[in-house]
Amino acid sequence: MMQSALAKERREQQKLREAQIDSVPSDLNKHWIDPLPEAESRLLATNIRGLGLSTQEFPEWKKHISGGSKASYGKKTHLTILEQRQSLPIYKLKNELIKAVSDNQILIVIGETGSGKTTQMTQYLAEAGFTAKGKIGCTQPRRVAASSVAKRVAEEFGCRLGQEVGYTIRFEDCSSPETVIKYLTDGLLLIECLVDPDLKSYSVIMLDEAHERTIHTDVLFGLLKNVVKLRPDLKLIVTSATLDAVKFSQYFFEAPIFTIPGRTYPVEILYTKEPESDYLDASINTVMQLHISEPPGDILLFLTGQEEIDTTCEILFERVKALGPEIPELIILPMYSALPSEMQTRIFEPAPPGARKVVIATNIAETSLTINGIYYVVDPGFVKQNVYNSKTGVDSLVVTPISQAQAKQRAGRAGRTGPGKCYRLYTERSYRDEMLTTPVPEIQRTNLAHTVLQLKAMGINDLLSFDFMDAPPSESLILALEQLHSLSALDDEGLLTRLGRRMAEFPMEPNLSKMLIMSVHLACSEEILTIVSMLSVQNVFYRPKDKQALADQKKARFNQPEGDHLTLLAVYNSWKNNKFSNAWCHENFVQIRTLKRAQDVRKQLLGIMDRS
Repeated sequence: MMQSALAKERREQQKLREAQIDSVPSDLNKHWIDPLPEAESRLLATNIRGLGLSTQEFPEWKKHISGGSKASYGKKTHLTILEQRQSLPIYKLKNELIKAVSDNQILIVIGETGSGKTTQMTQYLAEAGFTAKGKIGCTQPRRVAASSVAKRVAEEFGCRLGQEVGYTIRFEDCSSPETVIKYLTDGLLLIECLVDPDLKSYSVIMLDEAHERTIHTDVLFGLLKNVVKLRPDLKLIVTSATLDAVKFSQYFFEAPIFTIPGRTYPVEILYTKEPESDYLDASINTVMQLHISEPPGDILLFLTGQEEIDTTCEILFERVKALGPEIPELIILPMYSALPSEMQTRIFEPAPPGARKVVIATNIAETSLTINGIYYVVDPGFVKQNVYNSKTGVDSLVVTPISQAQAKQRAGRAGRTGPGKCYRLYTERSYRDEMLTTPVPEIQRTNLAHTVLQLKAMGINDLLSFDFMDAPPSESLILALEQLHSLSALDDEGLLTRLGRRMAEFPMEPNLSKMLIMSVHLACSEEILTIVSMLSVQNVFYRPKDKQALADQKKARFNQPEGDHLTLLAVYNSWKNNKFSNAWCHENFVQIRTLKRAQDVRKQLLGIMDRS
């Protein structure tokens, strides 16, 4: 029955066609209008979201930057791929690096963002013959980094993506038996440890961006510390862009530290005199002031998430449209993980002569991605983090101040091409006295139920003695154990049950994985598959400012008195009944990309259920 459902799903997938977005030229040649009105007449970001959108319209600022397949802002580089590789700081240390890996089982590598460690080290090791006995695996903390880096490395390696060079992220596997260099999220490597605890298919594991201290990376620290004892042939490389190398070295048996000198220039740091009451409004005004008054050079603005970034892009686009020919064109480029890949790649393209680009990004641009040409950084000082309250058992996505280490990373983005400036939209006193030195590791602030389930599935039952680099709070561990016991994933002695082992195979929270498993016995797996898939995505509906009443009216048609879960089911089924129509999504104020993502997730979950 599951096989037929999967076949049916594949047929439906084939019917789906991506809508092509055409380039829409924008006329910026208008008379001068002051882009910074007085405070009483200023439109705040929260009041302008979605202004002027109709149900059939794609936001004009997105049309302007997407440009279809023909659009290009400028020639990326005059250098060949080989010349680009040879221009990276790591190239001069190629032989020393290969020797260091050969001579040491564990190596800590410290290098600035842009030094080439993520894209080049895997290739150097492959060229040196390290793939003769297994793959080279390189973990990334973010999906977008894993896929974008793999695409670049495949291009440099001279192969098709998914062949010798591939990637694996949640609900997407672009690798093959021929893959020898594999980029994957840290969470996916953790899942591979369930099947192959000794990681026998790998000859080298590279934990990249280790300074980000995601919950999966921290667990991998402890697991791989044991694996290297059992496998003397396995090479472990831990890379970081910050100066916390000593802590990593001490944890990994006093491993040697290999430093890649960066090509950084001085960055002037500027603070505000008083705290900003609306950092989003202050960010927009700062970008406009920089564009109008500062010499040529691209701008990087850090914001906390998709909603803020889209809002800011929209406001900036409207303001720039009102400017006359007296000032250069400003190209506005968003960057966040949910953005379509063709729009993500725009941030790497240089602005054409006489124009300036502003990249508006989440903290992914701190270390995971390198954008050339940035001379100005605008840092409001905030990041969005998932925080777990162990007393209430509730996860919350909250906007919190960044740490001093993160602030230094952001400022450093302005000093890669030449001397730059960083505009911190907070006071120097706030930086000095209120910010933490380093960010709190994710393992100390999130729900541990899924992590504990995975550790139990690997046979690690004594969690209190597990070798964490920074141990999580004991109350969080106890709460996770209690939650798993209530779901029957653990027995009264805290050992994994048969149900718990099946639950560990799903890349999601335990309550959702149990719901999927039990749905088969309750003959409602089709519906539960859809509900879980819809719960795994965000922002199903959108609500333009000038059409809120109409959007609410359309949304009300899907409302189910039983709750949000059945409402999401009704949305997906209605889309399915309308042959997965893009026009239907526009008409009903539903995000097209969100539903397509849910459809992909559903297909992958169906495959996991079919195997289990």
